Amino acid sequence: MKYRKLGASDLTVSEISLGSWLTYGVGIEADRTRACVDRAFELGINFIDTANVYGRGAAETVLGEVLAGRPRDSYVLATKAYFPMSLTDRGLSRAQIRKQIDASLQRLRTHYVDLYQCHRYDTETPLRETMDALSEVVRSGKARYIGFSEWSADQIMAAFAVPGVARFVSSQPQYSLLHRRPERQVMPLCAAHGVSQIVWSPLAQGILSGKYLPGAEPPPDSRAASGSMGQTIQGWLNRDILEAVQKLKPLASEAGCTLSQFALAWVLREPNVASAIVGASRPEQLDDNAAASDLTIDPSLFAKAEAIVAGLERR
Repeated sequence: MKYRKLGASDLTVSEISLGSWLTYGVGIEADRTRACVDRAFELGINFIDTANVYGRGAAETVLGEVLAGRPRDSYVLATKAYFPMSLTDRGLSRAQIRKQIDASLQRLRTHYVDLYQCHRYDTETPLRETMDALSEVVRSGKARYIGFSEWSADQIMAAFAVPGVARFVSSQPQYSLLHRRPERQVMPLCAAHGVSQIVWSPLAQGILSGKYLPGAEPPPDSRAASGSMGQTIQGWLNRDILEAVQKLKPLASEAGCTLSQFALAWVLREPNVASAIVGASRPEQLDDNAAASDLTIDPSLFAKAEAIVAGLERR
């Protein structure tokens, strides 16, 4: 496993990180969660990402239980706030940030997180209020650094312009061979301001593993076949995308790796990416994904892959 510096922070994170969206506390049982987390540490993964809204606190709770016996300085822990936790609890007001960071820390069984992220931009709260509240969280020692997820370039610039507040060190966009939008504005802007990307869905929710075949039913043990985890993947399951992904397999074979590893290595080719967040419901999935960190792939193969999937959009 290789490691990269996270923006203008002193955090060093593994190139492959473990996420918990749709899985831990929701899609799979606790013993499999523990097995996945244990395997992640064995593989050198030191960065774990979650959010308060994942299972309405369930993901944080189970991770708190699983991580409880490990030295706190042996891993980098990130969580997020913004989405509704109840009919009245949502957003990034000062009151909500104070309430949600305390609740997250309690569920995670820790006194601090390394990274506290705005899960989205809150258009209903003045940016100054949000930034002041996040700065308070950092000053109190409840978070070491702050980040954001899926903010536009204009929103990011507005945050950079707020004086006297804690500075963002990370951005968490969706980014993959099939979703390259952050390259246009967000990545160049962040690179110029000491902000790294920690990208979610680098495998397009498993589509870029190549396991979903055009015209075939999803494998029974896959996310697409799961009642609890399969809803969000449906937009990727169109024939044009699945056929194009199958055409990527010979390129991965030429590179001497699996298609998942090829797709992750493509994400990691970008210097502004500090880590690619993967989900895993089985430990062996992490074995395959973690190996992408050690790959050196001919850029001409990446160029061919980009040409194959160019112009494809999810439904």
